[in-house]
Amino acid sequence: MTEKEEIMDTCDSHASAASVKKNGRTSLLDSGEDFEVLDEEDIDDDPPPPLEDAGGGKGKNTDESEKKNADSDSDPPGPVEEWMDVLGNDQLKKKVLEAGEGRDSRPQKGQNVKINLKTYLKDGTLVEEQPDLSFTLGDGDVIQALDLTVQLMEMGEKALVQVDAKYAYGVRGSLEPEVPPNSELSLEVELLKATDAPDVELLTPPEKIALASHKREMGNVHYQRGDYAFAVNSYSIALQITESSSKVDISPEEENELMGVRVKCLNNMAASQLKLDHYDAALKSCVSALEHQPDNIKALFRMGKVLALQGEYTEAIQTLRKALKLEPSNKTIHSELSKLVKKNSEQRGAEQAMYKKMLGNPGGGSSSGSQKHRAKSTWGLSWKWLFGATAVAIGGVALSVVIAARN
Repeated sequence: MTEKEEIMDTCDSHASAASVKKNGRTSLLDSGEDFEVLDEEDIDDDPPPPLEDAGGGKGKNTDESEKKNADSDSDPPGPVEEWMDVLGNDQLKKKVLEAGEGRDSRPQKGQNVKINLKTYLKDGTLVEEQPDLSFTLGDGDVIQALDLTVQLMEMGEKALVQVDAKYAYGVRGSLEPEVPPNSELSLEVELLKATDAPDVELLTPPEKIALASHKREMGNVHYQRGDYAFAVNSYSIALQITESSSKVDISPEEENELMGVRVKCLNNMAASQLKLDHYDAALKSCVSALEHQPDNIKALFRMGKVLALQGEYTEAIQTLRKALKLEPSNKTIHSELSKLVKKNSEQRGAEQAMYKKMLGNPGGGSSSGSQKHRAKSTWGLSWKWLFGATAVAIGGVALSVVIAARN
């Protein structure tokens, strides 16, 4: 159907204009720092984001709406026309509880939307409720279920969404809101408002910094959930914000702060690209980060890892030694460098053995000749001894015959 085609298009594309509005809840990484130089798995224990908050709910005050609800509930479980299988895999379904203003009122990707949301577990337990939840549609600011279904809603529509864990909080679940791993959810959504996102070039420097930081934090959330492709998408949006031109005055201090956010995005993007085995893209992200901050240890460390994975051991060792020189006490760099040096020496030994086998041993000819000469000499000496022994034996026999004849 047309609606399915629209939503499948959304799955493939997550790069839209950014929103000025900030959620108001603290993000997962309140420190604002990007991932540590330590292995990226260390961040998996952090809590999930509080961005898929819930609020609002369905309330039916008129007899007409109550009658409509009773008629809906009295039907056998889900006729085909009631439930929309959004992705065609029975893992994301949407049902209209209260009709909206028509198809022309549906929001578009890149718009800022406001919804009322209630989130329930499969057993009916209320997880979270939040009215007036705002986000940019299609930017990955919320769980995939909301990004995929809200764009199919009409203005003023109330809908019930049943979602598999795959499109909610996944196998890891969430600490805030508190959602167990692999949990199916039921969402009550009401679409309140949709507005065009503001022109990023017209944002004030503090607004631009805040928006880029928010998108980067959402990338961190996706990374911690293991959604590395979505993480790359969020970091890309944040980078677009930091790299956009500005039509308002910006001070040198604000420019430096914006550049700091940009470098963090590049570092975190490189970490995500490493997880996806996109080594060329990860190397490009590291190089871009080092262009802004040549002594950035995280960028040097990840660049060393990428080069090692590409088999460029000499360059990788040089890069890690530079990082270690900047931070001599870093045990992680020490460990990575030691493993790399050992692997490099083993590879060089194997290459030397291969070259010897291909080219032959230069001293092999003289050694072989001496061995042959030695063998020849030994063979000649053996024949002499054999001849002498035979002569002695024959002489002994002849002497014995003569003596016997005389007797």
